[in-house]
Amino acid sequence: MSRIVFVNGEFVPYEEARISIMDRGFLFGDGIYEVAAVLGGRLVDNDAHLARLVRCLGEIGIENPYPVAEWAQLEEELVKRNGLVEGLVYMEVTRGVWERDFPFPPADVKPTVVMFTQEKSITGSKLAETGAKVITVPDLRWKRRDIKSVALLAQVLAKQEAAKAGVSEAWMVEDGYVTEGGSSTAFIITKDGRIVTRPLSNAILPGITRQAVMHLAEEQGLTLEERLFTVEEALDAAEAFYTSASAFVMPTVEMDGKPIADGKPGPLTRRLRALYLDMAQATNSGKMG
Repeated sequence: MSRIVFVNGEFVPYEEARISIMDRGFLFGDGIYEVAAVLGGRLVDNDAHLARLVRCLGEIGIENPYPVAEWAQLEEELVKRNGLVEGLVYMEVTRGVWERDFPFPPADVKPTVVMFTQEKSITGSKLAETGAKVITVPDLRWKRRDIKSVALLAQVLAKQEAAKAGVSEAWMVEDGYVTEGGSSTAFIITKDGRIVTRPLSNAILPGITRQAVMHLAEEQGLTLEERLFTVEEALDAAEAFYTSASAFVMPTVEMDGKPIADGKPGPLTRRLRALYLDMAQATNSGKMG
């Protein structure tokens, strides 16, 4: 059976989906996207993902095409139509279709909306057992990284360098400090047990999984420290990990070919991953709001 996708108000087979070549997402990268995880056929932490989508649309002046409740209904219907048990829902909103010109099109031009699902094993990830390897690359991105823009060329180049190196992720570096991963939030754990991640600003995306993991850590009485950290500090850390909707909590065991600690997933990272999985599964079973 063909995968079903959502395009501008209609659920259609993937093979029949069409977008104009004059769409500003295609021509200018003028749009916003969001990705939510699906576990057990249910969306994980979706309210926070939708809140970020709405905020980012507002930041670049694209009219939000649906109320939040309707967005959620569309996602759930897409998951149902595709029989998705575990994986991702991708959503994209562009400024719409108009003759190529840099200024915004007229106000009556409607945004383009595209949604699709992807199957992916998240909970049973083999990488979570062995730990991920990363490389560092220069952060080449623009100054509003808090906006989840579809213009991802710098991240594509970073991810390609990681693929060429045979590792799972690239951690981007600016002025000697780690900003974030190509598609994730970077964390280290110091030798005295402090969980460190960069504070929110225009320099990084406000990660939804980041937010959830930090909340879980606080509930457990763990020490959190939001500050910049260097590559050298990461290499000297007791543990490291990254978070994202598609990885949850991923232990990081090597950077630039050098092991972090003993080169194995650390106990606190494993604990945080287990806590996040418990939270996601409890939410899906209706035990949490």
